[in-house]
Amino acid sequence: MTRLFLSACFFLSLAAGQSVKPDPWSPFEFLLGDWTGDGTGAPGEGSGGFSFSADLDRKILVRKNFAVYPDSRHDDLMIVYLDGGLRAIYFDSEGHVIRYGIAVKNGTLIFESEESGPGPQYRLTYASAASGIKGKFEIRLPGEAAYRTYLDFTAHRK
Repeated sequence: MTRLFLSACFFLSLAAGQSVKPDPWSPFEFLLGDWTGDGTGAPGEGSGGFSFSADLDRKILVRKNFAVYPDSRHDDLMIVYLDGGLRAIYFDSEGHVIRYGIAVKNGTLIFESEESGPGPQYRLTYASAASGIKGKFEIRLPGEAAYRTYLDFTAHRK
């Protein structure tokens, strides 16, 4: 009986000494699920929806998105992954491919395109709001110092 007690104490002390790695996806928890939304901006007023879900045993997050505007439809896919930090790669129905670095600031997620030559820079921001999510997509053209808002949107859970 004494040996059993000492063995249990030994294993408990080992477990207590192990550090628990923080979940890299915890800043994204507010985004997980299915969403519907509305937006305004350069493409006009639109509506659509998106989903954020964990995949591959929580090794990646996947966002599938669509937006419908008066004269067009936009579909895209983004995969968020870890590679020396938070990163994402984005593909859309217009042929764009954007690689993002991701920063977390005060609970807000900021996806900023990685510099890849003389083209435009992109920034996508998600913030939790009482009604769901507020977001913004911005573009900075070559030679410009500041980003310009291309699209503002709000979303709520389905």
